[in-house]
Amino acid sequence: MIGLAKKHLDGLCRRDFLTGAALIDGCWIAGDERDVVVDPATGEVIADVARCRAVDMNRAIAAAEGCFPKWQQLLPAKRGEILSSWASLMLSHSEQLAVLVTCEQGKPLSEARNEIAYGAGFLEWFAAEGERAYGETIPSHKLGSLLQVRMHPVGVAAAITPWNFPVAMITRKAGAALAAGCPIIVKPAPETPLSALAVARLAEEAGIPRGVFQVLVGDPIELSTPLVRDTRIRALSFTGSTEVGRVLLEGAAATVKKVSLELGGHAPFLVFDDVNLEKAVAGAMAAKFATSGQDCLAANRIYVQRGIYGAFVNEFAAATARLTVGHGLDATTDIGPMTKLSVATKCRAQIEDAAAKGARVMSPKQVQALGQNFVPPTLLSDVTDEMLVAREETFGPVAAILPFDSEEEVLVRANGSEMGLAAYVYTDNLRRALRLSEKIEYGMVGINTSSFTGPPIPFGGWRQSGLGREGSRHGLAEYMELKYVCFGDLTA
Repeated sequence: MIGLAKKHLDGLCRRDFLTGAALIDGCWIAGDERDVVVDPATGEVIADVARCRAVDMNRAIAAAEGCFPKWQQLLPAKRGEILSSWASLMLSHSEQLAVLVTCEQGKPLSEARNEIAYGAGFLEWFAAEGERAYGETIPSHKLGSLLQVRMHPVGVAAAITPWNFPVAMITRKAGAALAAGCPIIVKPAPETPLSALAVARLAEEAGIPRGVFQVLVGDPIELSTPLVRDTRIRALSFTGSTEVGRVLLEGAAATVKKVSLELGGHAPFLVFDDVNLEKAVAGAMAAKFATSGQDCLAANRIYVQRGIYGAFVNEFAAATARLTVGHGLDATTDIGPMTKLSVATKCRAQIEDAAAKGARVMSPKQVQALGQNFVPPTLLSDVTDEMLVAREETFGPVAAILPFDSEEEVLVRANGSEMGLAAYVYTDNLRRALRLSEKIEYGMVGINTSSFTGPPIPFGGWRQSGLGREGSRHGLAEYMELKYVCFGDLTA
């Protein structure tokens, strides 16, 4: 396994995808200091990247502010052409980008390929949506007056993106900002800078002007501080943990900038005994183990009604046992490494806590040669609400299954979290599906499906799962301001 990632990168990727240079004001900066990027499956150093400093970020902010007037004046259709060209370039380089994602993030290559297509889809969506930033005319309440509402780009935007979807989270944010007429500065996660910088290369080739799209890598605190505090940054978008989101929101309050946050999840997955067992198990497997469980949408608490509880656990255990753990570049791999050791450590702590408190642990023995970042897919049955795995987000391939008796009971338990991103309901009772879709307190709900995201939908959560929405027309609005204009004295 040693050297597998480096071999693929050197043999497949464009050389300029691997230089690790940051994009600042139209220039590729190698920097005096460098940080290493490692393959999480092996610990192998696969590249090094420029370590940008606060002074570099200040330069980027000034460049973005300088190019804002010209970019916002560009016709929306022209901005859309550039975004479409960027999407096309991503798709034509999809295999190279996917290998980059797998090598630095760890997810199976098939999932990385899906992420590239998913990410390009946001650019295509916003390329068209930018032409639909409609205002409105208000029936006047004043004699002889005409009332209008117009949409204007908010100004320079910033995006702080996570390591679990290192390409798609950039395009979901940047596509909306650029379509709205806002330059954007991206600070990707330090674990996954290569794919971000490769996407930036393609953005430049697509014709995005100098300073309109910039990518800086380096220490998260040093680079994020100017983005939060500088008054020239008028919109900040962040995807990551709730804990970090709170810090950013508090800092952004000083300059009263627009903030959109896509934070932690703790998704309940409700399975009623009237549902087809095979479909419910397949849905729960997809909702739990996608991205090796490192997904804010991952099913964290799988509630199963007692009438089918035993059968569900048995079928789920059998399906889990068929999953293959390995390097993401291996075509047989279903579960890759955790991108960060801290994630693997948390998974193991939750498993130990659940076992100590009476849960049944069903898991294949981990092959030690795979390394400390690997966590085998693990099923915890007979989980209770007091266990850590039922109280906090897992973010790994650990499935917690909890029994329940009634609809009323499970609704209270499902809603008993400060997180409110996504929820899943499996039932063949139409009235129950309608009731729960109304009463469950989450920003996104999948009824009899584990797949519901995409460019047209408003992605986001309630309560401490975030603020604002990404994707859809609502995502475009995160980068725009309303202007009300009243024309008076129009009477002859």
